[in-house]
Parts: sequence; C-alpha cells; structure tokens
Amino acid sequence: MMSPSGKSQLRKRALKVAPIAALLTLLLTIHLYLSSTTKGSSSTSTTTTAASHHKLSQALPARAAGDTLLKSAAECDLFTGKWVRNPEGPYYTNETCNAIQEHQNCMKFGRPDTEYLKWKWKPDGCDLPLFRPDLFLEMMRGKSLAFVGDSVARNHMQSLLCLLSKVARPVETAEPTGKQLWFRYKDYDFSICLFWAPYLVKTGSLDTTTGRPFDIYLDEPDDTWSSQVAQFNFVVISAGHWFFRPSYFHVNRTLSGCVYCPEPYEDIEHLLPSFIYRRAFHTAFSAINAAAGYSGVTFVRTLSPSHFEGGTFDHHGNCLRMSPVKRGEAELEEREAEFHAIQLEELGIAGRAGRVNGGRFVLFDATMSLLLRPDGHPSKYGSPPGVKLVMRYDCVHWCLPGPIDAWNDFLQELLRREIQDK
Repeated sequence: MMSPSGKSQLRKRALKVAPIAALLTLLLTIHLYLSSTTKGSSSTSTTTTAASHHKLSQALPARAAGDTLLKSAAECDLFTGKWVRNPEGPYYTNETCNAIQEHQNCMKFGRPDTEYLKWKWKPDGCDLPLFRPDLFLEMMRGKSLAFVGDSVARNHMQSLLCLLSKVARPVETAEPTGKQLWFRYKDYDFSICLFWAPYLVKTGSLDTTTGRPFDIYLDEPDDTWSSQVAQFNFVVISAGHWFFRPSYFHVNRTLSGCVYCPEPYEDIEHLLPSFIYRRAFHTAFSAINAAAGYSGVTFVRTLSPSHFEGGTFDHHGNCLRMSPVKRGEAELEEREAEFHAIQLEELGIAGRAGRVNGGRFVLFDATMSLLLRPDGHPSKYGSPPGVKLVMRYDCVHWCLPGPIDAWNDFLQELLRREIQDK
C-alpha cells in the first residue's frame, strides 16, 4: 500500500545508501563463494547477488542476438545496471490483458505519454534476456509458484499474468476470504498463487476505516501462507509500505508496544517501523525454514521504492516524471534504505540457519533498478477524473504495462538458474 513519506527521493548527488548496500551484498556474495567451494552436493545453501516484454504481435518474436540465455549462474550480477532504450515495448496492453486492476491501468485512464514503456534493464556485465512466455511456461511445467506479500506483490504477479497471456490464460479461483488467489495453467500443470499477507505475520483486522492502529503479532507467521508453503517449488516473498502505518505489536500474545500510535509515550512503548519490519521478516523466514517438507527456493524480493515528490502521499505529493533517471541522480528515502538493509541482513541470517529440508533463499534485489523509474507510477492515471481517493496520486504501485514488467525478466533468469543447477 502507500507510504506516508513525502521526502523527495530524487537527488543530484550520489546514492547515499549505495556503499552500505554494496558492503552488505559483498559480504553475502563472499559467503556464497566460499560456501559453494566447500558444500559439494549439499542442498541447503543460500544464494545472493550484489545489492543494488514480450512484443504484442501475432507471433512470438525471434530472439535478438543479445537475447540469449546466460550460461553460468555466477557470471553476472543482474541487479547492478541501467535502463536502456527498448523500442519494442510494450508487450501487452490493457486491451490484451484482463489481469490489470483499475488503479494500475494507466492506459485506460488517459496517461498521455508512452515513453515510460520503451525501456529495458541492462545489467553492467551482461544482457538480461527479455521475458519469453513460451520459454517460461515450459520451464515451469509441472511446478508451482507463490507470491506472498502486499498489493505490490499482487502488482508483480499481475504483470506476470499479462506477459504470459500471449501464450496461455489460466483458470482463476479465489479463496472465500480473499486472502488467496489461484491461477492454474492446466496445459502446463503449472500453478501461481497469491497470498495476501501485507505484514507476513499474523494480524488482527486490517480495516482501514476504523482509524485504529492494526494489531500485529510479531512472533507468529500468517498461517494462511505459512501452513501451505511446503507445497510450492518457488516462493517470491516481499513486504514494505504497510509497515509505515500505525500499529500495535504483540509478542507472546501480549501487547508490547506500538508504531505511530496515539497513546502517550508513558503509557506504551513507541518504536520505529524498522523494529517491526525486522521482526516480521525474521518470523516469516523462520517459518519457511521450519515448514515440514519444504524443499523449494524462496526469492526475497526487496522493497519497491515509492517516488512522492513535493509532499506526502496525503498532502500534495505526486510523481510527474516521464523518463528514468540515471545512477547517482536518485536516492532512497532514509526509512526505505533502512528497510532494504534489514532485508539483506535477515536474508543472510535465514540462509545460515540450520535447515533440514533442503530449502534455499535467493536475493531478488528489485530496489535499485526501480529506484531509477520515478516515471512508472500511475500518479493520477489510476482512476477516472474526479474520484475521491485516500491516496490521490499513486506513487507506490506501478503502471501495467510498465517498468515492473522487468521484474519478470529478473524472475525468469533467477528461475532458470535454479532449475538448471538442480
């Protein structure tokens, strides 16, 4: 959901958090290298990498010369790079894909520019193959994929559904509470499931109309997804902007403190969002490690940055840029930078924890690439003119089609590496 932060994320100086993120990732990468040289055939390992569309036509396009699959899982850092021109995009439209929600349907609601659709991600050391729906479905034949997280996780999944729609359309089913959405590609024996879990852990009611802070149980995973995780081959887990909302947190079913709550400090302990963010990820990762029978791969997708400029989400903040920015011209908002660092740290802890079931954790660092795309949000083009919204300008979610489609270029290559290595 939305971030109340209104601090401008675009600067004319270098990214402040880059040295920290790079150091953390370097340490994780060194650990991976040393582990890989000694683990032999061990199936319990942690893979990390450095921090940091398919053309709409009557037939699938031939692969370009640079659009070949990478040969080695270790030869390229996918997440350090830049955006380059791609005149072939987009690979679907709001008329060819029915999985686009209204608040991401920028084409439908009249966004006048199209240049934001004409870019692709180029890692520094290699070419990242563009998404191939035929290749993806064959690669995932007989397998299952889960997305666990909030509305940005759903945004990511819907991008995947749209990219796949040129080749196949799934049968959709919804669990009655709305916390599970299933998409089954029967011809490929392939399933995708979205688990709605914006805090990853157990919560009370998330009714936003009451004005009351949410109840979050930091030491208990959300059993909607954690009780089913063992059945999946691959899981993409993520969370972010809900943690900036007022909340009460509980440990051992006892109220232990709050974030942004209305009570005075002398009545309850007030802590920063980073406290509950760290504890929630730690609990979620521990639940995955403890899931009986889970031998899959967990991709930890890092925080999706927002791009409010000129104010907060509820007070004149907007995102009006129409093209990407270059490295060194963008800066993570301080709290988002802290969240990103926490995800890297907890990923390392989870990977080192004893696992008897052979599961793996892999870094999917989406943060730095999307930091450079302030042009990709719906802004006011996520609803008809005149509609009253809590978040008047949406600078959190991503237009479909749009920059978020590159996340599935990443996902395709990460999956290919895992499947090839088995």
